[in-house]
Amino acid sequence: MAGHSKWATTKHKKAALDAKRGKLFARLIKNVEVAARTGGPDPDGNPTLYDAIQKAKKNSVPGDNIERALKRASGDDADAVNYESIMYEGYAAGGVAVLMECLTDNRNRAASDVRVALSRNGGTLADPGSVSYLFARKGVVELAKADGVTEDDILMAVLDAGAEEVNDEGDTFEVICEATDVVAVRTALQEAGIDYDSAEVQFVPSMKVEVDLETAKKAMKVIDALDDVDDIQNVFSNMDIPDDVLAQLESED
Repeated sequence: MAGHSKWATTKHKKAALDAKRGKLFARLIKNVEVAARTGGPDPDGNPTLYDAIQKAKKNSVPGDNIERALKRASGDDADAVNYESIMYEGYAAGGVAVLMECLTDNRNRAASDVRVALSRNGGTLADPGSVSYLFARKGVVELAKADGVTEDDILMAVLDAGAEEVNDEGDTFEVICEATDVVAVRTALQEAGIDYDSAEVQFVPSMKVEVDLETAKKAMKVIDALDDVDDIQNVFSNMDIPDDVLAQLESED
């Protein structure tokens, strides 16, 4: 889940569990395939593909899987699938806004699965445009905390590349920039010798909803259910979980 509360870090750790690994691999491979089909199969000339491949490698997706995805994208594979991108909007508990980014080869299946995941877990589907205005499309570069690399080091490296802010998210740093500057920011980090985990365009909430423990649990139930929908690539929310509530959630895990 992306949502730019500290919960993202906790979710990242959960995603490493074996039960989630297969689903994560499938999403990362789908990203590679769609990026290659949209912008061409050469990572040097297609920054979106470059970043999709980097993210797949960082998450230990086997090289053979990546190569097969590139082959499918070029039309050289009988298993090639045409995906379309669809955005759904909805609400979880406590008025928490949720954006669902889908890549699907079956629009009807995706719509049905999203609707079921929401309705069975206390969420509601919203009309197009009623939630999306609460989010801005931004470039987001995530970095694991490394020995000796400080927030100031990162800021100095990316300031001239168009970075707007650097956030400390617990186990990670997050650099926010305009969507059009994500490649420049990523390149600036590489030139400064600073490693990064992912660089991509996400939907960042412009207004957050702070939640208590019970509301956080209810909202996370909805978001977890959406995360389990095969056609959903990303779930973005504007939920803000205070540190004390997050500590309670983690202690109950």
